[in-house]
Amino acid sequence: MKTMKWILGLMAAVTLSMTAAITTAQAGSVLKIVPHADLKNTDPIWTTAYITRNNGYMIYDTLFAMDETFSVHPQMAGSHSVSDDGLVHTITLRDGLKWHDGSSVTSADCIASINRWGKRDGMGQQLLAVVDTMFTVDDNTFEITLTEPWGLLTTALGKMSSNVPFMMPAEKAYTDPFKQVPMPLIGSGPYKFVEAEWVPGAKVVYEKFAGYVPRSEPASAAAGGKVANFDRVEWLYIPDQNSAMNALINGEVDYFEAPQSDLYDLLDAADDVTTGQRDNYGSQGWLRINHLNAPFDNVKARHAVQLLVDQETYLQAIVGTPDLYRTCGAMFLCDTPYETLAGSERVMTQDIEKAKALLKEAGYNGEKIVLMHPTDIPALSHATQVTASLLRKAGINLEVQAMDWSTLTSRRAEKKSIADGGWNIFHTSWIAPDLLNPVANIGVSGGGVEKAWFGWPTDAKVEELRQAFARETNPAKQKELADQVQARAMEVVTYVPIGQYLSKYAYRSDRLQGILKGPVPLFWNLSAK
Repeated sequence: MKTMKWILGLMAAVTLSMTAAITTAQAGSVLKIVPHADLKNTDPIWTTAYITRNNGYMIYDTLFAMDETFSVHPQMAGSHSVSDDGLVHTITLRDGLKWHDGSSVTSADCIASINRWGKRDGMGQQLLAVVDTMFTVDDNTFEITLTEPWGLLTTALGKMSSNVPFMMPAEKAYTDPFKQVPMPLIGSGPYKFVEAEWVPGAKVVYEKFAGYVPRSEPASAAAGGKVANFDRVEWLYIPDQNSAMNALINGEVDYFEAPQSDLYDLLDAADDVTTGQRDNYGSQGWLRINHLNAPFDNVKARHAVQLLVDQETYLQAIVGTPDLYRTCGAMFLCDTPYETLAGSERVMTQDIEKAKALLKEAGYNGEKIVLMHPTDIPALSHATQVTASLLRKAGINLEVQAMDWSTLTSRRAEKKSIADGGWNIFHTSWIAPDLLNPVANIGVSGGGVEKAWFGWPTDAKVEELRQAFARETNPAKQKELADQVQARAMEVVTYVPIGQYLSKYAYRSDRLQGILKGPVPLFWNLSAK
């Protein structure tokens, strides 16, 4: 009897040990992340929202990609050649590309994807404007013939941030670009989207795609070999910042994408937790105005908003720590090749009394102004609160409408009047790759309701200048054109820059290694310690 009890005890111990081993193995194969926002919209062509872009990087792949220095390299492309006259680009896909359903990636898929992306993205629109034809040579090769040489083709097809030209199966890419691609989401990237486990407001799950063949080069930002070292990645949405911080400190998650700045010291002081800075450029904060609704359909009212801005106040509210921010009137960022202060005087010199006078000249008479307030992204929430205070100081009859960021990214696409539930102003921010020149920076577009980003500024002059920049090959002339674009965009008030700031992420340094440097959070190359 004692022998039997001993055997049963041993078996129980072995079973417990095996269970513990299995649990440990499973834990080691699962990466748990607190994302910066809830994922509600899944189509990275339909929206520029960064949470949707990040979801895109998990699922999809690109023909070309940028490394951490913003240099462009082939990604899905195996080779790329250009004719002597600069008009014909031939792209051949690399071997081993598969969709998540097991079918092969074809050149027809890529052409359909480029066409769809190009109808929504600022650089894509400029590219399609000079495309004569795109046709398949065979299943693995296609040609893009231009009407004139355009030196930004690979830069456009390899752009790192929104809208990223992700490749999709043709049947998905044929979806109207102003409607979301339907489920299931099928890409050719390192992870598969697990639709059955997606719980909006709580959880997103990805599984490693066994059929993905990484490039052989070392990973650098979005370029190089995308090696998925975890069998499963879980995004766990925790809107309360303190709760997210405690989940990281307690070891319930591995990575906290966007802690607010007043938590940095607490995170750095915690055992086995480390904060990291993604890049040296950071983000530019924007105040975006709806040009379709009064009073901001009048340029004088938009100039009034510029004059309300005090960047120092915004940056203190967003970041607080002076060594993490700088005032900057350059739409293409400070310390970049196209930095300019052209037209920035109103943005950099606050004058509330003059703003009041301009509002009166614009015919404003106390009508309700709607400011959308994203409560779950601290930087944008704090910026919105500053704007609310400034608008009220100027005598604006303000209604602040609170919502989460994912709701806002849907709401901002609506061209409704205020009476019908429309909006006037919201805040957002953009990282360096989205801003570096007049073509990449969609915020300076004057393409109106057909081509401009949400807010829909219309100005033929700024579009003419942007097109001239895209076609120009002389660096000195490009700089002149960039100055002119900014001066005109500031005059039209396509958006109001509120400063430049750095942000940090936090992670379990006892568990993770291999975090890639770059402005976009990328979850390949990471591995368990």
